Amino acid sequence: MVIVMKAGATEGQIQHVVDRLRNFGLKEHISRGEERTLIGAIGDERVLRTIPINAAPGVEKVMAVVSPYKLASREFNSEDTLIDVNGIKIGGKKIAVMAGPCAVESQGQITTIAKAVKQGGGVILRGGAFKPRTGPYSFQGLGDKGLDMLAEAKTETGLSVITEIMGTEEVDLVASYTDIFQVGARNMQNFTLLKALGQTNTPVMLKRGMSATIEEFLLAAEYILSYGNHNVMLCERGIRTFETYTRNTLDINAVPVLKNLSHLPVIVDPSHATGRRELVAPMAKAAVAAGADGLIIEVHHEPENSLTGDGVQSLLPDQFEKLMKELQRIAKAVDRDMYI
Repeated sequence: MVIVMKAGATEGQIQHVVDRLRNFGLKEHISRGEERTLIGAIGDERVLRTIPINAAPGVEKVMAVVSPYKLASREFNSEDTLIDVNGIKIGGKKIAVMAGPCAVESQGQITTIAKAVKQGGGVILRGGAFKPRTGPYSFQGLGDKGLDMLAEAKTETGLSVITEIMGTEEVDLVASYTDIFQVGARNMQNFTLLKALGQTNTPVMLKRGMSATIEEFLLAAEYILSYGNHNVMLCERGIRTFETYTRNTLDINAVPVLKNLSHLPVIVDPSHATGRRELVAPMAKAAVAAGADGLIIEVHHEPENSLTGDGVQSLLPDQFEKLMKELQRIAKAVDRDMYI
């Protein structure tokens, strides 16, 4: 159920509705637009039907939400959600690019790449300190030391940071370093982790599982939203199909579909989607043309020495800088702009 407050509804009227919901054992999710405030009522729908909330002062109307993902749906919020990351507003007219190596490997490596990302026009530095790997003998990341190295690179460049979170036991630690939590594809349905992230205020970029449907993807986002964290962005990173030429198949359809079904920002990862350096630029351009609000791109100055083996999909700094200039033209063609 979504309760639409009248234009000009007072804070007292909004709080009265919230109090009524809580009295019946329900939770609230408040979304404040330019003209109206929406209150999502979360809980047993049978209880919701017994509350004459539409008679409360300041209430304009009450609407049922048909989608199983209530808070993530356009029915709940028709306005695009903007997520502010240190002044970078993701989900608006400007497109944000996050870039950096798959993993932090050394202080020299991450600082060198961070400077190249900033010079090229990227506004957020990516780099994994904890790495979920398919095989147990692959490089798993530097852990705490990697976070310290990210912090040093952030200090030197002024870039915000996105890094991966793998388990609930790491939430407090990683939160003290990162500006955005990245939930990897393998953890999209780690519901215990999603609930924990929902109890923070730090933005979360949720990656689509490699075999997840769009509905499953949005329901995973719903877990985070339902626990109180409104700052969720969705990342399409390619899905598993029968094709083996590319690492995954980039579901470019997912961008306009998600924008139609949900108010949450949509990010695209052309690096993990294709797994091939020569395909990253074309797919990044396609994503912007399709309506993506941001990109997350792998960049490495020495990809042949990458400890993760992902160097084959990493752009060199000069390639990244060239791509950023090309993306500006694509963005203008679709009436968008770039943070750069």
